[in-house]
Amino acid sequence: MNRHFVFILCLVAVLTACQPFQKRNRSGIIAEVEGQTLTQEDIARLTAGMAPGDSARVAEQYIQDWAISILQYEKASAAGSERIEQLVADYRRRLYREAYEQMLVRKYMPKQIDDSLVARFYAEHQQQFVLRESIVKGILVVLPQGAPGQDKLRKWLASPQDELENIEKYAYRYAAGYELFLDTWKTANQLLLRLPVDARTLQTELRKDRLIELGDSAQVCFLKVTDRHFAQDPMPLDYADADIRNILLKQREISFLQQQRHELYEEAVRSKKILRTESR
Repeated sequence: MNRHFVFILCLVAVLTACQPFQKRNRSGIIAEVEGQTLTQEDIARLTAGMAPGDSARVAEQYIQDWAISILQYEKASAAGSERIEQLVADYRRRLYREAYEQMLVRKYMPKQIDDSLVARFYAEHQQQFVLRESIVKGILVVLPQGAPGQDKLRKWLASPQDELENIEKYAYRYAAGYELFLDTWKTANQLLLRLPVDARTLQTELRKDRLIELGDSAQVCFLKVTDRHFAQDPMPLDYADADIRNILLKQREISFLQQQRHELYEEAVRSKKILRTESR
């Protein structure tokens, strides 16, 4: 057996059996293989919070795995392999290339996507944008049971754009929860976090009415729906907007990098960094 590995196993036995040694050697080297070292601090981080028995077992296994990994690497390196060296070189080259192209995209590629491009892409590919769940715009007011003035709130919610100031004043005074999302979409699952109903009941209510009133023994919830779309409907443009911009940015990135590669190649040819002979 390799003498370094025997040395490691002896150290493991000492480490797991002798707590005073651990305390005296808390920051010292506890194992060494082929010039690489493992310290008590490394093991302490690994086993922090563990029971003593578990800590000893984990430490022993870790040290053995650590040592075996180094020993196997050294043996493989000594044996040599042109194939492995080529793979390492290719991987290194790819990492540098990817980092360089990411820098080019970050520094030089325009990120702004015109609204007209988004609208055109949406019109041409609308079938790709289908809702997986219902979405809603509106107002949600959550009241404790017995809160005063609920009839007035119902009247104001019937025409919220005209009565928004009254709704907000009422909500700030009496509501346990208030959300105004007239310009942004909420999914059905997001609404279910605030409503005392299950998914099926919510879907039924959304299809029935624009002013939904739901409650239990502790609270009553008023959901005013100003716009809605259901699962399997086409996404509205403003809901699909972020996805479309990501798609367009990815397309732009591909085109940008292709152009950068082409220009780099052509410049290398002109400057004689690349020498080509024409085949007959």
